[in-house]
Amino acid sequence: MLIPSIDLQNGAVVQLVQGERLAIRDDDIFKWVRRFSGFEKVQVIDLDAAMGRGDNLAIVKQIARALSCRVGGGIRTTERARDVLAAGAKKIIASSALFKDGKPDLDFAKRLADAVGIEQVIAAVDSKGGQVVIHGWKTSLPITAVDAVRALEPFCSEFLYTHVDAEGLMGGTSLDAILAVRHATTRRVTAAGGITTQKEIDDLDALGVDSVVGMALYTGALKLENPLTNN
Repeated sequence: MLIPSIDLQNGAVVQLVQGERLAIRDDDIFKWVRRFSGFEKVQVIDLDAAMGRGDNLAIVKQIARALSCRVGGGIRTTERARDVLAAGAKKIIASSALFKDGKPDLDFAKRLADAVGIEQVIAAVDSKGGQVVIHGWKTSLPITAVDAVRALEPFCSEFLYTHVDAEGLMGGTSLDAILAVRHATTRRVTAAGGITTQKEIDDLDALGVDSVVGMALYTGALKLENPLTNN
């Protein structure tokens, strides 16, 4: 299944290369909301909240009224998770806050799951150079994505695995890295990072893995099909 991504920064839709260089900015957020309206799932990431530079919660609320979305960015407390769900998100995506002192923070993971319910928690595990990265992919931890997934499995219903090495580069993703994560857990896995072609999406779908796509959609490299007939 293709899951379109809406990344929000300074009140606009953006696409970043490797989480840093701005490649696309579009102030017409709701043009993309309309284009993604037929999809079963849409991913919304509040980059400002993720970086601790304010948030786009008012926009998230508007998007959540129009789309079935999972929302991440700045989910550092159970209160924030509740606020995002109250805004209309179907699930929340927790990332950096799930790690502390170089390893998974199982105490926080349990508190989060207890507060909002395991079914509403997606644990984001991002990997670069074979190691988990947090804080906007700037801090590398001495653990692998597989290690992190195995530890966090009891506290979420799904994993979002981002292969940062390929993020935004439009060169394809790493099927081997995604499969390693898929085989490490019984939870559902959604993959992101460099997914560019329909063949990659189809190959991952055949393995039971959903695909988050951003850059390829916004550049037009991947043509937007009608999900009601093509997903």
